[in-house]
Amino acid sequence: MRESWRDVAHLLRLAALFAVGILAFLVLRAIFVPAGFGELGHFRSGAMGDNAARPLSYAGRTTCADCHDQEAATLAGSAHARIGCESCHGPLATHAADPDAVTPTLPVATPLCERCHAELQARPARQPQVDPGPHADGADCADCHQPHDPTP
Repeated sequence: MRESWRDVAHLLRLAALFAVGILAFLVLRAIFVPAGFGELGHFRSGAMGDNAARPLSYAGRTTCADCHDQEAATLAGSAHARIGCESCHGPLATHAADPDAVTPTLPVATPLCERCHAELQARPARQPQVDPGPHADGADCADCHQPHDPTP
């Protein structure tokens, strides 16, 4: 009988190792997987409430137009009319609340313009696209184009 016990000892060790692995997995999963994960699909169910509770950081186009009416009028009649101010200038709620306390930075034109206008086969043909190297010969987009009305 003792000989047969030795024949299965390695299997018992393997089963114990397997059980420890499963236990470790379950403990780590309980630690690292957030509560509510998987209740409503493959995301955390409490995420929507958390996002709704966050303070607003965007002011909106109409808030910008209250003070920047000339830029808003220029933008309204341009090819960029459907692009909001904060798409280029970033979140501006704190600037709108206290314009003197927060000054928004002006974006560097060429990298910003390339987000939408660099040549890319996946973009629709009606989207103006350029190869900035040969097109501008190293110049910044804003040297020739006014960003609020980019017509050449």
